[in-house]
Amino acid sequence: MNIWEADKLILFFAFVIPGFISLKAYELFFPSERTDSGKQIIEALTYSSINYAFLFWFIVDIEKSSIKNTAPFLYFAFYIFVFFLAPIIWVIAWKGLRKSKFFQKNAPHPTHKPWDYVFSQTSKSYWVKVTLKNGTILAGKYSDKSFTSSSPAEEQIYLEETWLLNDKGGFDRPKNQTAGIIILSGEISYIELLTFISGENNEQKD
Repeated sequence: MNIWEADKLILFFAFVIPGFISLKAYELFFPSERTDSGKQIIEALTYSSINYAFLFWFIVDIEKSSIKNTAPFLYFAFYIFVFFLAPIIWVIAWKGLRKSKFFQKNAPHPTHKPWDYVFSQTSKSYWVKVTLKNGTILAGKYSDKSFTSSSPAEEQIYLEETWLLNDKGGFDRPKNQTAGIIILSGEISYIELLTFISGENNEQKD
C-alpha cells in the first residue's frame, strides 16, 4: 500500500490537519504537559471530526450547490475556512466558555498552574519580590519588557528592572544600570506581587 497516493494524502490532510491546528491553538491558550505523538494523532482525529460535525450542513449545502463551477474562488475560500480557520475559532469559543463563571462552578479551570494564570495576563504590571530558598529577597519591576516561562517549561521569570529595597522592605530605587534579572525556578521559594501604579512614589511601598 502506497501512503503517498493522492486519495490517501487527501484523507490524511482532511482528518488530521484541522485537528492538529486545534491542538496547537489549544496549547497556545492553555499551556500544559505535552502528550506523546500517538495520543496527539488520536486527539487530532477527534477534533477534526468535531470540526466537521459543526460544519456538516454547511459543507453539504456547498457541495450541493453549483458554486464550485460558478465561483471557484469562494469554494476554495470556504474550505480554507473549514481546514484552517474554523479549528481555531472553536478553540477560542471553548476558551471563553471554560473561563465563564457558570462553567467554572462545574468544571476545573483550564489553566493548571497559578504561575501560568497570573502571568498570562499580559496587560498587567507588578512590583515583584522574589524570596529565594536561602532567604535572599530579590525585587524588581515586571512589565511589558518582562517575561515568564509557561508550562510545560519550568518556571523562570525575567524582571526588566532590578530594584533595591529600603529598610522597611519598600521599593527604594532601581539598581544602577539595571538591565533586569533572570531568576530560575530551582532557586525560588515564593513570589509576592504588588500592584503597579504608574507615577506612584515607589519609596512609599512597603
